[in-house]
Amino acid sequence: MQSDKENVILFPKWRTTLEEESLKAIKEKRYEEALTKLDQLLSYHIDNHEIVIGKLICLMEMDRYEEAQDLCEALLKYKDENYYHYLHIYLTILFQTSQYELLMEQVEFEFESEVVPDVIHEQFQQLYDMSKNMKNEIRNEKSSEYIGELLKAVKQENHVQQWRLVEQMRKINANPTDSIKNLLIENNVHPVTKTAIFKWLQERSISDEVTVSKLNKQLTIPPVNVPEISSHKTMKQTLLLINELEQKNPSLFQLVERLLYRYVYVRYPIMPNDRDIIHIAEALSKIGEEYLDIHIEDSKHLDESVKKYVEEIKMCEALYLTIIEA
Repeated sequence: MQSDKENVILFPKWRTTLEEESLKAIKEKRYEEALTKLDQLLSYHIDNHEIVIGKLICLMEMDRYEEAQDLCEALLKYKDENYYHYLHIYLTILFQTSQYELLMEQVEFEFESEVVPDVIHEQFQQLYDMSKNMKNEIRNEKSSEYIGELLKAVKQENHVQQWRLVEQMRKINANPTDSIKNLLIENNVHPVTKTAIFKWLQERSISDEVTVSKLNKQLTIPPVNVPEISSHKTMKQTLLLINELEQKNPSLFQLVERLLYRYVYVRYPIMPNDRDIIHIAEALSKIGEEYLDIHIEDSKHLDESVKKYVEEIKMCEALYLTIIEA
């Protein structure tokens, strides 16, 4: 059903008056007044290029960037003859509001089409380069701040804060410094945090050897040479051994799978010997049955190797939960 306004005809003289008055108000920087008149015109579907551009100017000058961005995104969907004009305004808004990542993604998308006019291409490239520089500056400033806070958290043995700061640096793609790498052998750093640091080194493709010390074990290896947790041999082979549980008892399987992930996460990248995987699988099943209150044989009758891993897996579960689900 159409609204009453849609059924009303805007007389040409009134339209011309509104257009002239809105243009004059913009020139005289009376943006709120201009916007009111422009919205009147738009409410009658008088939405030519000049009217729309006028509204965008008003919104931006009034610091109503979110509304201007929404309007641009709606206009860009039409891909009409004014597409690149709207796109330039859109990119300008993204730059003004420090949305550098989104700006760069949009420019990369446009360049992939290979139809961007040369003049526009140069302007977009400049915005892209400035955004990249600003993004790097912000990342470096944040990294320096985070590293300082992390070293403080290590001294204070604030384990949850250690992990959160490492995760924040990973999210902004910061480059790990030597002081970060050295934390892998620091006794005051939680094993879970060391795993996060090691995964961060992998993401940054660090090929130099680093030494990891955790749970009274030590390993020196280039991070890029270690498979990710989900594809690590220990994870995959253990899953194969417990896979039959998925059909017999799905709830038990889900619990055991979760226990396995947390165990591997805490130990990573220092994994048990391959010959012990069968003992780990049995230990996981016993713990799962215990947690679900399923009748099991007395632990006294368990193989010593299995009992050792029952204790270790429970310890790793506790270490994981004190940090990641704290």
